[in-house]
Amino acid sequence: MVFLLEVDNSTEFVPGVRSKGAVHVRVQQRKCLTTAQGISENFSYNKILKDLKKELCCNGNVVEDLELGQVIQLQGDQRKNVAHFLTQRGIVKKEQIKLHGF
Repeated sequence: MVFLLEVDNSTEFVPGVRSKGAVHVRVQQRKCLTTAQGISENFSYNKILKDLKKELCCNGNVVEDLELGQVIQLQGDQRKNVAHFLTQRGIVKKEQIKLHGF
């Protein structure tokens, strides 16, 4: 299973600055992986990843995709946890998050 979490546009992790686009969480049958993509370039993917790994007690990394740009990957089904983290930290609004899959 692959879970894709899309957040439009992020480089510096600055509390209070939000992304403007929608957040999508998708499930694909393969590995159990949660993926966050499209976060605003105003946020640092590495800082977000570090905080996510610490808070969710899981492993992960940032990969570069030709079509999607930088993508955060986390082990396990972390869809709800990632969505909660992004809204709690003020990166996106709750209305921007759309969960897909089972």
